Amino acid sequence: MNGRYYNGDAQPGERPLFQSYIFKPPLGSFEEHLGSKILSSSALMGCQEQQLIEKVCDIYDKLSRLENLSPSKPVNSLFAQLVQTCMSQCHVDITELNERDQAMRCKLIKLCGKAEGLLESHFATLIGSHDKPLNHIKIFPYYSNYLKLSQVEFSMLNKICSQVPKHIAFVGSGPLPLTSIILATDHLRTTCFHNFDIDPSANAKAIQLVSSDSELSKRMFFHTADIMNVSSSFKQYEVVFLAALVGMDKEEKVRVIKHLSGHMAPGALLLMRSANGARAFLYPVIDPCDLQGFEVLSVFHPRDDVINSVIIARKNSQG
Repeated sequence: MNGRYYNGDAQPGERPLFQSYIFKPPLGSFEEHLGSKILSSSALMGCQEQQLIEKVCDIYDKLSRLENLSPSKPVNSLFAQLVQTCMSQCHVDITELNERDQAMRCKLIKLCGKAEGLLESHFATLIGSHDKPLNHIKIFPYYSNYLKLSQVEFSMLNKICSQVPKHIAFVGSGPLPLTSIILATDHLRTTCFHNFDIDPSANAKAIQLVSSDSELSKRMFFHTADIMNVSSSFKQYEVVFLAALVGMDKEEKVRVIKHLSGHMAPGALLLMRSANGARAFLYPVIDPCDLQGFEVLSVFHPRDDVINSVIIARKNSQG
């Protein structure tokens, strides 16, 4: 091999029977070619990212003009478009958004939170009108998503916990506490679940759902309280779930986590729902560096139709 062609078995002074030519690019051209490919790929990704952001902005503009975010055809259609857009494989780094898009994202998350609450309240009322509400719980449009997410969370906990937890707290359970119901019914059949929500009407609807199930109602407890006013009772829970919409912005989320750190038992687990990539237009993001007083044990980012990321951290033993 001499860089231009291969002479085979030819002797000095003889022409080879054949010459296998190998292209040798001029110096620097390969690097330039590779560099241009990388730049083209980056430019394409940047273009796709910008298109996604513009589409999210467009949907936000339409949502913000609506007078009512209760379930309806226009509301359902816009949120379906939003969710589908944000589940794109195109990666978006929200820390690099410009000031305008950052402001839009914060407002959009609050709109999503309000709409999600109205959606859950609507279906909690509808499901609760039946004699046996839990037999009809699958009519909730995102039920399958909760099934998958609960399976992920249980699997993550199962790898970490040495024994089945006796008491779990769910902070921000809402009127339709699907995670608690699914975990208590399918995975943790002896565990007691303590559900916390600041809204008394949400708890009233949740109680209506489980009260007809004699077995489940013995393990489901509902507490109406501002979580920032709950302190010593957190010592009894081996696991605390923090719902994605408890703490609608980073500062509020950090305050809640700091409060939990000050009152959870040493060694107890905190399971938090977060968001990654474009999904961060739907939910607040928890950065592991925000978890002061905790040791991060496991992080899950979805690649299918599950929306939320999951973070599990252990309360430091010093506490």
